[in-house]
Amino acid sequence: MQKAQRKHALILGVSAALAVGMIACGGSSEPTADTIYVNAKVLTVNAKDSVAEAFAVKDGKFLAVGTRAEIEKRVTADTKTVDLGGRTVIPGLNDGHLHGVGGGPGINLSKTRTIAEVLVQISAAVSRASPGDVLQSNSDWHEAQLKEVRMPTIAELDSVAPNNPLVLHRGGLTAMLNTAALAKWNITASTVSPPGGLIGKDAAGQLNGLLINNARSLMTLPPPATFGSEALLQMQSMLNSLGITSVRIPGMFTGTTVPAAYPLIRELQRQGKLTVRYQMLLNSMAPVSTVEQVQGILTNAKLAQGTGDEWVRIWGVKTSVDGGFEGGYMSQPYNEPYGKDGTFFGLPLVSAQAYEAVSREWAKNGYRVAVHVVGDAALDQVLNVWEKMDAEKPGAVNGWTIEHAFVVRAEQLDRIKALGVSLSVQAHLYVAAPVLSNYWGHDRAEHVTPVRTFLNKGFKLAGGTDSGNMPVNPFWAMYHFITRDTISDGVYGASERATRQEVLRMFTINNAELNAEANTKGSIEVGKLADFVVISGDYLTVPETAIEDLRAEATYVGGRQVYRDMASSVPMQ
Repeated sequence: MQKAQRKHALILGVSAALAVGMIACGGSSEPTADTIYVNAKVLTVNAKDSVAEAFAVKDGKFLAVGTRAEIEKRVTADTKTVDLGGRTVIPGLNDGHLHGVGGGPGINLSKTRTIAEVLVQISAAVSRASPGDVLQSNSDWHEAQLKEVRMPTIAELDSVAPNNPLVLHRGGLTAMLNTAALAKWNITASTVSPPGGLIGKDAAGQLNGLLINNARSLMTLPPPATFGSEALLQMQSMLNSLGITSVRIPGMFTGTTVPAAYPLIRELQRQGKLTVRYQMLLNSMAPVSTVEQVQGILTNAKLAQGTGDEWVRIWGVKTSVDGGFEGGYMSQPYNEPYGKDGTFFGLPLVSAQAYEAVSREWAKNGYRVAVHVVGDAALDQVLNVWEKMDAEKPGAVNGWTIEHAFVVRAEQLDRIKALGVSLSVQAHLYVAAPVLSNYWGHDRAEHVTPVRTFLNKGFKLAGGTDSGNMPVNPFWAMYHFITRDTISDGVYGASERATRQEVLRMFTINNAELNAEANTKGSIEVGKLADFVVISGDYLTVPETAIEDLRAEATYVGGRQVYRDMASSVPMQ
C-alpha cells in the first residue's frame, strides 16, 4: 500500500513539474529557446527561399523559424529576446575559395587606382628598408584596377626602387620584377623559360620584368613570416566583419600549408577561440606531376580526407593543369599581340599523362580532387582523364570539383554534368575585365565565368572570392554575379546575370552542399548550426548598385555573436 502511495505521489510530482514548464512557455511542451530574434526579415535560403520574421536558437542551433507569434511560444523567463528592428538576416556567408584575408604582409596595392599611387606605396616601403633588402607586394591587386590599365614598367619601378630587388606579386601566378630583382636571380634575356612558365619580353626581345606561372620558380624568395595564432585570430576577425562564417581553403593558406595550419586551428578550437569554420584542401598543384610527389605529400601531411569535425575538416586535395590570366590554356589562340601570330594558346602546366597519374593516385588514397582550370583546352585535358576513370569505375569522380572555369564550351558542360562534378566560381572578371579583353578578345571575355549558362544547365554553383589573389569582400563578388558590372570597364556579358536569390544560395547552401554539409549548415532551418548575419540593408530590394556596399552589422557563429559593428544598434551579446 505504501509503495503504491509513493508511486502515485511521484506521478503527481512529475505532472506538476511538466505543467509548470508548459505554463512558462505559453502552454506548449515544445523545447524552449536560449535566445529568440524577432522583428526581422529572415532570408532562410531553404528549398523554397522562404522569408520569416523571427527565429529561435538553442544550444548553438536553430530551434524554430517562423512568425513572431510562433517563436514567442518558445520563451521562458530565462530566454533572451533580441529585437532586430526590421533588419535583414541571412545565413552565414561561406567563401568557397579563399587563400587568406588580403594579400599578405607586403606592400599593399589593393587600394591603388593609378600607376602614380602604386609608385608612392613602393617608395614608402623603400624608405623603411635597407639597400639590398628584397621588397614584395601583396598579391590581391590587378592592373585592371588602375586608370592606365597596365603594369608599371621596369623603368618606373627602378625610379623608386633602384637599389632594392622588388617583386610585385599579382594574383597567385604572375610576378613583376625590377632590374635589381632580375639581376639578383640572374634572369637575363638569354634565360630559357622553364616548362609551364614564361619570361616576359618586349617587342625588341628585352626583358619586361614579367615572370608567369612556373617562371616564378627562378626566384628564391625569403621565407614568409611564421603564421601563428595571432594572425589567424586577426584573419577570423576580418572575415567575421564581412559576414563570413565558413571558408574553403584550396591548397595554400596565408603563406603556409594546410598541414601546418591544421594543428593551429585545432589548438584555437580547443581554446574556444574559433569563429570561422574551415574546409581544407591539401596542395597538389603544379609542378606536382608524379606519383612519387603525391606520396610525399601524403607522408608529410598525415591528414586523410574527412579528418576533422564541424569546425575544421579535410575536404580533399587541389590540383592544377594551367595558368592564370596570362597562362590559361585555350583551344583558340590569344588575342594579338599576345597570341604571337596565332601560336600562343596559353601554358599547360602538366602533361595529360602526368595529370592522369596524379588524379589516379589521389583517388587510390581516398581523396576527392579539385582542379584549377582557366581555359577550355585545360578543361578538355581534365575531362579526358576523369571520363576515363569514370568509365572504369562509375562514380569515381562524383563530387570532384572544377575551380574557376573561366572559359568553357557548351558541349563541355554536358560532360561535366554527366560525371557528377561540381563548379566552384569566383568573380575575377569584376577586377580584371579590360585586361582579359586584351588577352583573349572582348567576345571571349564577355563570357568569362558564365554563371547564367551554368545555372541553366542545372549546376548548383559554389561561390567564392579567391581572396589572397582577389579582394576579400563577398558582397563585391555577389554584386558582380548579379549585375556583371566590373570595376573599370562596365558590364560584361549582361546575359550571364544571375538573380539575387541564386547568388545568395551560391555563397551559402550551395557551398554547404559542395562540402557535404547541407544537413548541418548553409540555411536558416531547424536543427542546423546557428550561423547567421544581420546585414545593413535589404538584400532583396536595395538598388543593384547598393549591393556591393552591403556590410555585416553583426555576425553569429553557433548562436554566439562574434562580430558587431560598433556603429550598429544591434544589441551586443
